[in-house]
Amino acid sequence: MSIDLRQLLTERRNPASENIDTLSTLEMLTVMNDEDCRVPLAITPYLPQIAKLVDRVAQAFAEGGRLIYIGAGTSGRLGILDASECPPTFGTRPEQVVGLIAGGHKAILSAVENVEDNREQGEADLKAINFSAKDVLVGLAASGRTPYVLGAMAWARSLNACVAVVSCNPQSEMAALADIAITPAVGPEVVTGSTRLKAGTAQKLVLNMITTGAMIRSGKVYSNLMVDVEATNAKLIERQISIVMDATECDRATAEAALQQCHRHCKTAIVMVLTGLDAAQAKAVLEKNNGFIRLALQQA
Repeated sequence: MSIDLRQLLTERRNPASENIDTLSTLEMLTVMNDEDCRVPLAITPYLPQIAKLVDRVAQAFAEGGRLIYIGAGTSGRLGILDASECPPTFGTRPEQVVGLIAGGHKAILSAVENVEDNREQGEADLKAINFSAKDVLVGLAASGRTPYVLGAMAWARSLNACVAVVSCNPQSEMAALADIAITPAVGPEVVTGSTRLKAGTAQKLVLNMITTGAMIRSGKVYSNLMVDVEATNAKLIERQISIVMDATECDRATAEAALQQCHRHCKTAIVMVLTGLDAAQAKAVLEKNNGFIRLALQQA
């Protein structure tokens, strides 16, 4: 079934860039920058929907569920990028936030032809990771009509799972299928149809909000510090020390000593310094309060 792509907002020509090939480099980049400035403003009306999704994802995490992104091309890669950054940033299990892309691992690095048109494969890929009703599915597609994503969304809906969409075409098939539709209208691209530009930026900004917001709601941020960060390299070891110092206003020696005593677990070290508890006691009070430092401090 053919479709007139010009019906899609993201596929229309942008009057602001019709002569972009005749401009100087600085003028060209100014046009691009002016268009990029529209992206956050397009997201603003959808903050209530994003908030609803954040709370739903946090609830899923609390109940043992997962956040699953699914997309094709640029959208799929953005989902994988966001998912892959959660374990080092927030100390999550790799399977807690998962990104799926049409065409599988090969498609992360290079284009794989025709795979986004396979509706059945979207369903199959969800089944392969044992997707269930306690998980949250977020379909990603600038166009809002990718068959691979639609197939996955339809199957997730059949399980009564929460299904959301992040797209840049408000009146789309994916938006109609979703429980929560986040569809910022960023308008036509500077290069017609190149949705890795404004549409990709919009999706990246929204995904940042979804995971960061859900992690904050899950107790993985104290004040504005990433207190579940893992010490997997020299930079992150230093970051852990800085986090404990900032959270407790202690000196470096105190922060390092606490981290060593609790096997470099930032949250435990913070509670130790602020309460005077030993590592085992601090760990216990954190576990009793589901990892929320503020609640642990109130109880201690």
